[in-house]
Amino acid sequence: MIERTKRLNSLLREVISEVIHREVRDPSISKLITVTAVEVSKDLRNATVYVSVIGTEKERKNTITSLKSASGFISVNAAKRVIMRTFPSLTFQLDTSVDKQMQIDALLQHIHSAKGKEGV
Repeated sequence: MIERTKRLNSLLREVISEVIHREVRDPSISKLITVTAVEVSKDLRNATVYVSVIGTEKERKNTITSLKSASGFISVNAAKRVIMRTFPSLTFQLDTSVDKQMQIDALLQHIHSAKGKEGV
């Protein structure tokens, strides 16, 4: 069952990403958006879609707001590509893990350069 859920999450991630990029025509949704993960609930009725948006804080908020309002459209178009008894209700969340990783990399770079200066 766990393997089936993983495959379904992966398939939904690909399909939802494709629908967002090719069919959603909302200018307030950033072009620099990536669907990083999808987590379907155990009963398959709900799915949380994690997206990463490159841009300002305002662009991120506008993108998430627009995705939430377009979730019905995205669901209908994604359901045409995925055969399921009932397509899950989509909830969009901003994935900040990429930002956190960039902060960690910057800190490590700073530490590395500080150690280099001490050794000179």
